[in-house]
Amino acid sequence: PLGCVDPTPRASSQQLFSAWWGEVRSAPTVFCWQQPFFSQRWPDVVPKHSTNPTRRGVVLIHGFVCNRGLWNPWLERLDAQGTPVVAVNLEPVFGSIDSYIPLIEAAVQQMQAATGLAPVVVAHSMGGLALRRWWAEQKNKGSIHRAITLGTPHGGTWLARFASTSNGQQMRMQSPWLKNLAAREQPHQYTQVTCFYSHCDNIVFPPATATLPGADNRHLSGVAHVNMVDRPEPWAELQRWLSQPSSAPTGVSDQVLESTPRRI
Repeated sequence: PLGCVDPTPRASSQQLFSAWWGEVRSAPTVFCWQQPFFSQRWPDVVPKHSTNPTRRGVVLIHGFVCNRGLWNPWLERLDAQGTPVVAVNLEPVFGSIDSYIPLIEAAVQQMQAATGLAPVVVAHSMGGLALRRWWAEQKNKGSIHRAITLGTPHGGTWLARFASTSNGQQMRMQSPWLKNLAAREQPHQYTQVTCFYSHCDNIVFPPATATLPGADNRHLSGVAHVNMVDRPEPWAELQRWLSQPSSAPTGVSDQVLESTPRRI
């Protein structure tokens, strides 16, 4: 997906307008309302420890210059359905992505201890890179049941060439940090990842940089960066993995994984 020619179909004028309108509605709500004033509106839901597996839990990881308030609609719905959930705050905001490893480790361990099951981890944007960086250090790749990324610059993003922060520079295309991360990973673990990406992503582009080889790469037509969180497709994917029987081996799907991009 990171070759010279991006195979993602070009967006039509109608799709670009749809993406713009979706972002106009989503971004101000997130950055001017949910995150600054209501980031703690929906607290983490962690059941008491049980020796028997209970409902599978979820760990949510936000992206660059965001906080857990990004996930408020998801947190509300997960609370309503009784699903255990932890939403992390990645700090320091402008620090190295490497510094987020302990935060993700604590969240995953907390959820595993509380439910007896490996959680599903959903990450938006830079959060997906933080997840991969943590995952690269795990000897047991079954520490998570499934990873779902939304608009994550797995191969970097052209926009990051203007970044001056540590984490921003790490997201530059073909950055030494990204190359080092890929070298630490086991390629087969990408089959445990669902990547949502879009030809209308206004932050992560070219579009195919948000995909991984061997992953279940799903193209969202006419959707911009922040608005991906509000789309029904990622939520449905989360529900699909949560609905698997608790006896299912970690990371093994009851459906065939796809390694080629799909339109949604």
